[in-house]
Amino acid sequence: MTFAALILAGSRGGEDPVASHAGVADKALVDIDGQSMLSRVIGAVREAGVGRIAVSAQGPAVQAEADRCGATPVAAEAGPSASTASGLRTLGAPLLVTTGDHALLKPEWVRDFVARVPTGTDVAVLVARREAVGAAAPGSRRTYLRFADGHWSGCNLFFLATPRAEAAVRLWQAVEKDRKRPWRIVRRLGPVLLLRYLAGRLTLTEAVAHLGRRAGVVAAAIACPDGLAAVDVDKPADLDFVRGYLAQARVPDRA
Repeated sequence: MTFAALILAGSRGGEDPVASHAGVADKALVDIDGQSMLSRVIGAVREAGVGRIAVSAQGPAVQAEADRCGATPVAAEAGPSASTASGLRTLGAPLLVTTGDHALLKPEWVRDFVARVPTGTDVAVLVARREAVGAAAPGSRRTYLRFADGHWSGCNLFFLATPRAEAAVRLWQAVEKDRKRPWRIVRRLGPVLLLRYLAGRLTLTEAVAHLGRRAGVVAAAIACPDGLAAVDVDKPADLDFVRGYLAQARVPDRA
């Protein structure tokens, strides 16, 4: 594929519950099925056909793991949005962005996502319906946003298709900066959008398009048919689910 990929593997600061649960220094180094979580993500992105892969990371251990896996380690900034902005400036667009805790990432998700981004789109996000997540990952607890056309969960896959996507990343930075001051987020995103959402009259497609226009870009949400794409490792229960899922997948079908 003729674009680069950025894997966000920075630390939130303080003690990470997943790393503590697994007994390692950093979540990206957690062992899953004989591989570090980061190496699994790098491998999936590479198998999807992406040749140039950078890993935004803090600390020498994670950077060394990225280098061992053939990816380019780059210093993480203060937060995922700032790291993405830095990565976009360095790597350019088009740029695929995912996270180092996307332990079950499959190459076909990446290929299908990028292939379905509409022509003229500046930034796209992959999402999954609650029904698809429930069918593919029963028992996994996800966070959903409720829209008029269903409940949706993010899949930690973004495609910054053009240089104009930088404007969307700037909006992301502003929202991230004001996450503890909700009234500022509402002011930035617009009260009309919020009211339509609260009234249950806003679809996901409309919301993403509206947010894109606020940022000055064309934005799109792409639905992934495989709900497993919404599973990341954000808490110890997620790690237990992923390990259990992979263990079950290795068991031969006796039917």
